[in-house]
Amino acid sequence: MIPNHRLLVPYAAPYFAYVLIATVAERFFPMEVNYLLRIVIVSATLLWAKQWFFSFKGPKSPLVSTFVGVLAGVVGLILWIVLLTPFVSAVEAKPWSQSAFALRLLAAGFIVPIFEEVMMRGYVFRVALQWDEARKQKSKDALAIAMDERSVNDVQPGAWSWAAVVISTLAFTAGHTIPEWPASIAYGLLMAGLYILRKDLLSCVVAHGVTNIALAVYVFNTGKWYLW
Repeated sequence: MIPNHRLLVPYAAPYFAYVLIATVAERFFPMEVNYLLRIVIVSATLLWAKQWFFSFKGPKSPLVSTFVGVLAGVVGLILWIVLLTPFVSAVEAKPWSQSAFALRLLAAGFIVPIFEEVMMRGYVFRVALQWDEARKQKSKDALAIAMDERSVNDVQPGAWSWAAVVISTLAFTAGHTIPEWPASIAYGLLMAGLYILRKDLLSCVVAHGVTNIALAVYVFNTGKWYLW
């Protein structure tokens, strides 16, 4: 068993690499270079870290999980647009260049869904579950037990608690801007529910990717760049 404190780096590294590159590169490079760096570096980080990840597939059919993920992704798109629109301004939005749009679409559709779901539903959700279980057993230091004596890779597929749902949703929301918080909360709950229903991470990754790609296509075709 590899304890959670040792799994933290591989599970979190792709997420924080993306955030760091986005923050630093924005100051020095044009958007195209910024996203190219994100794609290359984060992809390499994911390839390095995947040896520590649990399987994305669960006990149910991967084909059905993919189909359900697509449907959930469409629902997520609708939720995101409806809940974000009242809190953003169209005045501040500017169209992206075609090259920047293509690179962001690639990152948002195929890179972001993997590392965000690995981090939020794969690690945070499961650690929160193990902490909650230790807490319910009246352990004196439930967090230390969850981090030092438990492994997210040993959690049964689909196992959950309300604490895990809430904590993972709040962590997911914290990674978004304040105007995005209502949409992020709804989307985090949707992904948690999907994970519990399908008992796998595959459905969540597919749903997240579908939402991001569909949102990009919607924004491009409607000119509502303030939603992206």
